[in-house]
Amino acid sequence: MNVSPRTLLVRGMLAGLLAGAAAFLVAYLLGESKVDAAIAIEEAAAAGHDHGEEAPVSRALQATAGLGTGVLLYGVALGGIAALVYCYALGRIGRFSPRATAALVSAALFVTVTLVPFFKYPANPPAVGDPETAGRRTALYLLMIALSALLAAGALILGRQLAPKLGNWNASIVAGAAFVLVIGVSYAVLPGINEVPAGFPAALIWDFRLASLAIQTALWTTFGLAFGYLAERALAPASPPKEAVQPTS
Repeated sequence: MNVSPRTLLVRGMLAGLLAGAAAFLVAYLLGESKVDAAIAIEEAAAAGHDHGEEAPVSRALQATAGLGTGVLLYGVALGGIAALVYCYALGRIGRFSPRATAALVSAALFVTVTLVPFFKYPANPPAVGDPETAGRRTALYLLMIALSALLAAGALILGRQLAPKLGNWNASIVAGAAFVLVIGVSYAVLPGINEVPAGFPAALIWDFRLASLAIQTALWTTFGLAFGYLAERALAPASPPKEAVQPTS
């Protein structure tokens, strides 16, 4: 059954919206308390300094409508990108069903755009990081994502080229090992960032990073399940209607 990329793109964005809703729920339940604790530490450290201005948006609004809007838009955008990757991967990475392909694509993107950058540049709560280096830190994080995506694409191409000689299993192992090796070199070459202030609770940083990882896990897991269902509905041929059985006289 021929399905246009536009159909899968729309369904990917819809699945991304559902994934964003799941991520928002996890972020609100697990992450916001860590953000509040970090803000309290920041405010205590700044006590006695008169900034002379109030925040333009209240903390309550940031934690609800602001967080929800941002996460939902993020989910829709990632859903569209993941759907385009799915269109390319379908039928090119093996004879998998639409749902299995969606699960593999989601897992690959989770590793590529979440785990690999996270282990090099993990998320930090408010009050951690010099405001003057925010641009540099953002650029390094985006560079790590770009490198990870390019290296993952290169590993996929390498695996496909080696498959006729080594077999699918061995080619996948070689390509995966090459990906890990080059990522390790990238970790060593790119500069590290350590701007945690002295005395900042290590447990709070750890809990915040775990919450950040849980949000991304909820996002990609929900997307993989939702998009797999929607893609299969679009790609799998409909079952022919069963003819009614006529009673014999």
